[in-house]
Amino acid sequence: HRLNAASMGLIASLGYAQVNVFLQPKIAIFSTGNELQKPGESLSENKIYDSNRFSLRGLLERLGCKVMDLGIVPDQMESLRDTLHEAAKTCEVIITSGGVSEGDADHTKALMKELGEVYFNTIAIRPGRPLAFGTVLDRMFFGLPGNPVAVMVTFLSLVRPAILKLMGIGDPDELVPRTLMAKCDVAIRKKAGRSEFQRGVALVNAQGELCVKPIKEQGSGILSSMVQANCLIVLDHEMSDVQAQSWVKIWPLDGLL
Repeated sequence: HRLNAASMGLIASLGYAQVNVFLQPKIAIFSTGNELQKPGESLSENKIYDSNRFSLRGLLERLGCKVMDLGIVPDQMESLRDTLHEAAKTCEVIITSGGVSEGDADHTKALMKELGEVYFNTIAIRPGRPLAFGTVLDRMFFGLPGNPVAVMVTFLSLVRPAILKLMGIGDPDELVPRTLMAKCDVAIRKKAGRSEFQRGVALVNAQGELCVKPIKEQGSGILSSMVQANCLIVLDHEMSDVQAQSWVKIWPLDGLL
């Protein structure tokens, strides 16, 4: 059971000054890419600001993790190897973003094979297909995509449950975000054979029904859409096109971000 304000009061009311707990997980994060630049600096030509570490840090701290931010690491084998060794010294989980898509420099996956094991490096999900998972130096390793929305979606759907399990959460219902059913205002095109997570805005209509409408811009690099959205529309693997006014699952983002 995850301790909250009520459970802390209950423990005290029973006269306990101490209880046994799982330690807060220590998570190392860093971004990879020669094109990345720190916020606060003047943006150079052909560069973009690194946003993924800040999203990941917020998501991890929301869960109660201790975060070790190792910054931006260039796409160079030795730099990546040194950073992975540094992360493995003190952290139970290593999370990176970028460097795992087709066409990227293959250093991350090569180092996973050298220093550990690759369990998979793609997954049938949108956004977030390029995702490497395995072990590095006996530490759990997630190599997340470089696109900002894909980072957040893959974290919520895959990384978050793994970390909660590490924290001792045993109830399956707690391992996934709270799921509600909402009536979809418009039709959504969807291919069967992959899970999709679309950003949406949910509200209660005049009839008292929970309704949802996808945000117009669904590109995996459009981070502003995650700010505009108040939920993710969850379209399961086997689903095909969604008809207007049909019911869909949503994950409210309140409390997750």
